[in-house]
Amino acid sequence: MHAIGVDIGGTKIAAGVVDDEGRILAKTRRDTEPDDAASIDAAIADVYAELSAQHKIGAIGLAAAGFVAADRSGVLFAPNIAWRDYPLRDRVAALIDERLEIVVENDANAAGWAEFRYGAARDVEDMLTLTIGTGLGGAIVSHGQLVRGFAGVAAEVGHMRVVPGGHYCGCGHEGCWEQYASGSALVRDAQAAVVAYPDRAARILELAGGEVDKIIGPHVTAAAEEGDTLAIDLLAELGRWIGEGAASVAALLDPAMVVIGGGVAAAGDLLLTPARKGFADQLSARGHRPEAEIVVAAMGNDAGIVGAADLARI
Repeated sequence: MHAIGVDIGGTKIAAGVVDDEGRILAKTRRDTEPDDAASIDAAIADVYAELSAQHKIGAIGLAAAGFVAADRSGVLFAPNIAWRDYPLRDRVAALIDERLEIVVENDANAAGWAEFRYGAARDVEDMLTLTIGTGLGGAIVSHGQLVRGFAGVAAEVGHMRVVPGGHYCGCGHEGCWEQYASGSALVRDAQAAVVAYPDRAARILELAGGEVDKIIGPHVTAAAEEGDTLAIDLLAELGRWIGEGAASVAALLDPAMVVIGGGVAAAGDLLLTPARKGFADQLSARGHRPEAEIVVAAMGNDAGIVGAADLARI
């Protein structure tokens, strides 16, 4: 059975028809307004109309950035979209007017499930996926099952507290892991470095057109790939935080693999090498237990689409 996976972002949705082997047969996208929930509903209905015109569809999976209800019917809370106890499934169903299975999934869970089923973690039964973008999302598979928790909001690993009294987080607390292990953290530290070490930061600033507030993660990665020592150090610090936090998760869950996804993963070994060292340095009982492999995600930007579609069939 073909299913449609919809990856819902703050300003756009990307959708695709996915077969039961995880292959995307057709794709489309629409721009949306994050402050207008109804516009997102309408865009989902619109992409369904477009894609179902050419393919027979049996289910729709909606990957949403937020806390998803345990029954997979809606979003309890989203930080960047106007969803508060929002019945997303029913709103979309009313617009589609078809008898289809429609399920809502957390976007990181969807991406992690795609890696587990078809990507980097397809050969293991226990894994942790970290999606490193603006924030830090997580997905956990244990004994081949996606871990959702009793309320549906498990695996929010980015909000584990790692630094008491640390950087303020958008969740309302301080010192969350995502404040140190995310693209936003990399940008914050790069911007601070321009002020503290203007000579060392010259190349990063040049790539940003000379404007500190225009620095983005890819500028740091590009400079590091050129051999810029500050950029290499910034990625190493980010990697250390990723690895150390993953070691804490390993103390609880013992994954066989940690999959690193999101835009920052494009840095490759510049990120993975310090992440692996940070993980090993903080792993409990090291030397007396098998260690998780830390790898880059394989599914790329399509992970959310593929994972949401696949989960809609389960």
